Order: sequence, then structure tokens, then C-alpha cells
Amino acid sequence: MEMFPIYLRRLDERKTVLIGGDEEAEEKVEQLLDRNANLTVIYPHITDNMRRWADEGRFEWLDREYQDGDLEGAFMAIVAEYEGDLNERVYNEALERNILVNVMDDLPHANFAFGSIVRQGPLTLSISTSGAAPALAVRLRQRFEKEFGPEYGHFLKFMQRLRKPMSRHHPDFESRKKIWYELIDSGVIDYFRENQLLRAYEETAKIVGRNVVDEALKVETTQKED
Repeated sequence: MEMFPIYLRRLDERKTVLIGGDEEAEEKVEQLLDRNANLTVIYPHITDNMRRWADEGRFEWLDREYQDGDLEGAFMAIVAEYEGDLNERVYNEALERNILVNVMDDLPHANFAFGSIVRQGPLTLSISTSGAAPALAVRLRQRFEKEFGPEYGHFLKFMQRLRKPMSRHHPDFESRKKIWYELIDSGVIDYFRENQLLRAYEETAKIVGRNVVDEALKVETTQKED
């Protein structure tokens, strides 16, 4: 089965409906909430964590079984737990409404699939075997979780703060592009891994310029004070 990988944005602006309340549903709910999804969960029984999130107002919980018409206004539907013909009913309604639908562990009733995800801050790695060997995707995710540690998240957040100062002090695109690659190919991320932040900032300053780093760190300090 051929897959075309994409990353969805602005999930807070569009409704996602998830049907289910078991541990698999909880895992998917947590991933969606981490991305500020506008989420509605439909199921009469949900896990303790899901109930707590619902009580906190993090998503809308409909304490009942799925009913035809529940996908009205939705952008995406996910079935994490089902019995009988529920998978087919949800799938058919999703097709009628032309929305994304995934019935987990039921490829015939899905028009998209989830990858096995590794996330470190802004870094997101999604792994898919196109349904051939999901267990391999899990093993690869476990491997990448070890290889791509928290330092990648810290490094990327610092890179994000550099972007505006870089544009101001290096307005020529080709020059700026060259500097970015030099920074990525340097050993700066190793200093983040070793928690040597001052050394990381110093090495970055040698590549991008002291003024760029000072502006980026000033922004960070101002945000913390606010």
C-alpha cells in the first residue's frame, strides 16, 4: 500500500472526533492534546487519565456510544476501540462527509495511517512500514528514541530563536543558507547533549556572529521575565 506522508497543523482550528476509551485511545488522545487539538471523545467508558483530562476541560467527552451524525463538522475521525459494525459505520459516515478517517488496526476502513512517532521538542520523526510490519516501526521508534535525545529539542528551540536575528544580520539568502548548514554540521549539538550551554553559545557565535547570538539570548531572557 502506497503512503504519502504529511504533517497536519492547526488542529485547534478544526474538530477531531475520537471514538474509544481504552489504553490505545488514551495514547492517541495524549498525542492530540500535546498538539492542542480541538478534540471530542465519544465512548461510555474511558480511562482514569482521560476522565481527568475531560474534567480539566481539555476535550469534550460524550459519555455514550457513537451515533450516526456524530462526525458533523469534523475534520478527522479516529476509531480506537469498537465492537460489531461500528468501524464500518464510522468509515461510511466519514466518506460521506469527505473527512479523514482512521480505524486503528483496520486498514480497509482507513484513508490515512498513523506513523510510529518520536518527538523531541520541535523535532518529530514519523516511521511507517505501510502496514507491512508495524512491529518493525515500533522497534525503529525505540531505537530512534535513544539516538535522538532531549538535546535535539533544546538545540532546535535555540535554532528557532536564532531565525529572526539571522535574517536581520545576514540578509543575503545564499550566505545565510551557507551559515545554517555550517552550524548544523558543527559540533554545537554535542554541547547541548553534554549540557554545556555556554560552550554551545560560544561555538554558535563563532559561526553566526556574536550579535546574532546575543539577540537570540536576549529574547529568551525577556520571555522568561514576562
